[in-house]
Amino acid sequence: MSADRPLHRGLTDVAGIRVGHATDAAHLTGCTVVLCEAGAVCGGAALGGAPGTRETDLLRPENRVDRVHAAVLAGGSAFGLAAADGVVRHLERQGVGFDTRAARVPIVCGAVLYDLGIGSADVRPDAAMGERACREARDGPVEEGCVGAGTGATVGKVLGIVQAMKSGVGTWSTRLPGGAVVAALVVTNAFGDVVDHRTGDILAGARDPATGTFVDTTAYLVARGGAGLGRWAGDLLEHTCLGVVATDAALTKAQAARLSIAAHAGLSRVVRPSHTTLDGDTIFVLAVGEREADLLVLEAAVAETVADAALRSVRLARTAGGVPGLASLG
Repeated sequence: MSADRPLHRGLTDVAGIRVGHATDAAHLTGCTVVLCEAGAVCGGAALGGAPGTRETDLLRPENRVDRVHAAVLAGGSAFGLAAADGVVRHLERQGVGFDTRAARVPIVCGAVLYDLGIGSADVRPDAAMGERACREARDGPVEEGCVGAGTGATVGKVLGIVQAMKSGVGTWSTRLPGGAVVAALVVTNAFGDVVDHRTGDILAGARDPATGTFVDTTAYLVARGGAGLGRWAGDLLEHTCLGVVATDAALTKAQAARLSIAAHAGLSRVVRPSHTTLDGDTIFVLAVGEREADLLVLEAAVAETVADAALRSVRLARTAGGVPGLASLG
């Protein structure tokens, strides 16, 4: 990407990245595919206590394969990992993959979130949905809000889904002074609240059933010591924030892994509490370029870019499944 090209302010500002959504609005689930067919150096980190992931072991710096061809984010809990099979089939037809003597093997990493409680628990992303998201993949502006993997996303569930708020997909990008771009796509589906880290205001989260005001999940937990949580035990599994960070800076697998930690730092700025034992928070980092950039600068930029993408994921979410969204509330 040339330094003077206008930014879309999304993940596709990184050349070589395409994003596609498959959305099932009737059943409130979906998947989002990030394609990088030429291959991307990839790192990742799952810091939540309840992750559902695919092909994460190969991202470790000491392991052989150093490039992936797609990342898949999906609803459906563990069932949703099936969406990656469709992405693999799509890439195989395109002749994309890790070259072995017998075949090219597409390397597709992925992670899932739990959205079974808001829509239809027996309808989840599958291989056909993964293929559909690939067909929809574009390198232009990325659709945000209640689409793709964010279709059934919600936040603020300490008082149960009835007092939660809607979330979705958000994306943002930042160009560094030397010309390198870092961008993030985040699906916020958190147990905790989403807070504007610049003002300290809660934007979306658990609401008091009597007053409609935010209860402040962290303060609520600390003050009550967990008392009353048993009433909402059925809702306390419905979490996990997912993300993909992309950059045109040249990175090693180890450096990409470090950036994934920085990305989680950005998530923790706006999701409170984050990375709990009930969340499966997982973020992948894709490096597809050859630009030079200082790793420390990239870490700072990635954290802030992830935070901004997460804020957009709630600001652009509309009411669905009876759960209110900021974009519908005016």
